[in-house]
Amino acid sequence: MKIKIALVSTLIFSALQINAQVAPIKRDTLKEIVITSTRIDLPFKENSRTIDVISSEVIKNSAATNVADLLQQVAGVDIRRRGTAGSQADLYIRGGGFDQTLLLIDGIKMDDAQTGHHTMNAALPIEVIERIEIIKGPAARVFGQNAFTGAINIVTKNKLEDTVSANVEAGSFGQINRSITVGKDFENTSIIAHAGVLQSNGYRNNSDYENKNYFLKGVFNKEKQPIEVIATFFDKKYGAENFYTTNPDWHEYEETQNSLLGVSTTFRTEKFKITPRVYWKRGQDIFLLKRDDPSFFRNLHITNKVGVETNASYTSDLGVTGFGVDVSRVFISSNNLGKRSRTMANLFLEHRFKFADDKLDITPGVAVTYFSDFKFHAFPGLDIGYQFSENLKVYGNLGVTYRIPTYTDLYYNDPGTIGNENLEPEEAFAQEIGLKYNTGKFTTSVALFNRDATDLIDFIRENTTISKFTATNIAKVNTKGFEANVDYHFKLSDFKQTLSFGYTFLEDDILEQNKDLSRYSLNTLKHQFITRFASRLFKNVRQNIIYKHAERTVGTSYNVWDASIIVAINKFSFTVTANNIFDADYIESGFVPMPPSNVLFGLRYAF
Repeated sequence: MKIKIALVSTLIFSALQINAQVAPIKRDTLKEIVITSTRIDLPFKENSRTIDVISSEVIKNSAATNVADLLQQVAGVDIRRRGTAGSQADLYIRGGGFDQTLLLIDGIKMDDAQTGHHTMNAALPIEVIERIEIIKGPAARVFGQNAFTGAINIVTKNKLEDTVSANVEAGSFGQINRSITVGKDFENTSIIAHAGVLQSNGYRNNSDYENKNYFLKGVFNKEKQPIEVIATFFDKKYGAENFYTTNPDWHEYEETQNSLLGVSTTFRTEKFKITPRVYWKRGQDIFLLKRDDPSFFRNLHITNKVGVETNASYTSDLGVTGFGVDVSRVFISSNNLGKRSRTMANLFLEHRFKFADDKLDITPGVAVTYFSDFKFHAFPGLDIGYQFSENLKVYGNLGVTYRIPTYTDLYYNDPGTIGNENLEPEEAFAQEIGLKYNTGKFTTSVALFNRDATDLIDFIRENTTISKFTATNIAKVNTKGFEANVDYHFKLSDFKQTLSFGYTFLEDDILEQNKDLSRYSLNTLKHQFITRFASRLFKNVRQNIIYKHAERTVGTSYNVWDASIIVAINKFSFTVTANNIFDADYIESGFVPMPPSNVLFGLRYAF
């Protein structure tokens, strides 16, 4: 305990030093960043939606080891982890479910037809990420299915100029992380490659893991017509103690693989931009109910998705028109779900009008989708914004959004769960109004939102004496909320520092059901408060202190403090990261207690 107190005291004292510089979760270059996850490329300040951006500089200074830990620091995003190092983490935005948020890699949709539990399996190593765009609110009009409550687009770096860096980390619970990242810029080609291994003995029984990640990106023919190729492979093996059951004798175990291969290019003229892309995504999931007895109960799911899409925009005197088409086919082979396939086709159209000396923007749009097993659906939406000044914008948006059931929803069967092949797609009508204000020194955003959903899918049991949960469409659910973010940038002794606050309030009427009868839908974050102080100590020392408060609708609440120090000396970088400093006892998901206080030490060397 004395060590913990000393570490905390050192970090807090360091945070209050006069020589300090910022490494905020958002930055004062927001105005210059162009949001590329939509068909119409727009500078951040011109977008009429609620969007957060985590930049590469913030990622570098965070000392985080994975994307899940980064997203933990964004208000309105609920990352429910089962352990450390992102072995399994579910992604929620504004009270939605883990199947209702879409993850994209450079605009490629990484939805998983088996289950949304695997969404974060596709998250990239942080060393290759340029920025993360977090789009909150209904996004089916822009991205199609699964963007029910929002979408997260991970944008990769285009080049790392002649760089080789090696990273080694070690810490509590036998954590050992190793990685190497290589960047090479040739005359007409750029290459980025990364390989990493994260291992741990686990912080409790059967919580060990070994996670391997590989990334390769090449930009070819740069002088004439650049062609971009991206390839990823992630292999995770981990003890899944009580991930899905409360039986203390079964000792669950899981292995997952996730890979992506994508090829794209962009053609441009003065008024026209078109980006064609082909991609192949593969997922594999092996689950053992008893780790030492595979014959007792074993699931094996292999999912493949092959797609081709084209996104385009055209600028005319009437504004900018964005349009696109996406056709894909999904195949799954499973000893539990069977052999299934699905053809999907999406057509997108939107147009951005500008009036009143370009202060008023209006963007109507629609997505028309076809599923071979759920037929046609149309999902319109509308964004409106008014720029009162260079620094102040008011905006609103509304839209219809949807999600078709996963194969787990439809067909899964085990001793405690029954799928339902008669499920209907989830649908919702969502609205939002918000305000953005940015002076560079002071940045704030405020948003009010409402979502009226029908046919939400949950696993329900009729009474507490029945052990099996059956996939069911809940009739209607209303979710409303409020979100506010404030960043204050100030200088002391010529060094800049930032204090950030984020707060989200959510209220829904799901609790009108008996909470003992529902498996997934009752764990919404009612109150979420996040504050972060980021600074530079002296010339080569940076630090972060993060406080997170969470209160869920079922009444549980917890407070967690994290901190990190980064010391840069020539080509070396030393890091110390302390998580859950005050040893809070809490659960983010299911029955899995989160790790106690722990420390991770790191060393990075750039050749």
